[in-house]
Amino acid sequence: MNQILIVEDEVGVVAFMEKGLRKQGYTTIVATDGQQALLVAESCNFDLMLLDLGLPFIDGLTVLKKLRSRGETRPIIIVTARQDEREQAIAFQHGANDYITKPFRFFYLLERIQAHLGRG
Repeated sequence: MNQILIVEDEVGVVAFMEKGLRKQGYTTIVATDGQQALLVAESCNFDLMLLDLGLPFIDGLTVLKKLRSRGETRPIIIVTARQDEREQAIAFQHGANDYITKPFRFFYLLERIQAHLGRG
């Protein structure tokens, strides 16, 4: 059973993702700000991270940079409302594995997760 770390500060988005992922047999862990995300990523055995860019305390891009500079290799999918192609390019340059813009359909998120975990 794969464990997914959801880094998102919007309660409704977290609930939506958790409900759908649990229905598909995934377990979830949630961090609601960038600081917490870095701590949880260090201490938790997750298989994939869903990372928002607009986070309190430490933004998602900084979280991504810090994790990759520490040698983190697990898949990180950016899930954000930001649709700017420059921001998307920067995220990929800093090690994002994928980039999904909100709003999105759950089946699309699930397809991207399965592709990165080698299922489906």
